[in-house]
Amino acid sequence: MAFEETPAERREVTVRRAPKYVPFLILGAMVGIVAAAVVAYAVPGDATFDPGSVFGFFLIMFAAIGAILGAALALVLDRLSVRRQQRAVVEAVPDSEPDTDPQG
Repeated sequence: MAFEETPAERREVTVRRAPKYVPFLILGAMVGIVAAAVVAYAVPGDATFDPGSVFGFFLIMFAAIGAILGAALALVLDRLSVRRQQRAVVEAVPDSEPDTDPQG
C-alpha cells in the first residue's frame, strides 16, 4: 500500500519558559501564613489578646500580602522570559505509516 509523501511544512515559532502563576500565589500565601504564625506566637504581645485570635487576624492579612507578592514575582519572571525568548524553525513530519486503527 503506497501513500503519497507531502512536503514538510516549515514554521517559525517563539519558544520561552513562562512561570505558572498558581504555584507562586500558593507559595506566597504559605510564606504569609508562616509569617503570621511567627508574629502571633513568637513575638511577645499584649496579654489581653488570645494568641489564636491574633494569629487569625494576621493570617488573613499576611496570606493576602504574600499572595500579592508571589503574583508580582511571577509577573517579573514572566517579563524576563519574554526578553529571553528564542525563535526556532519547526517542521511537520508525516507519519511513516497511515493510521489503520478504527478506534483511534
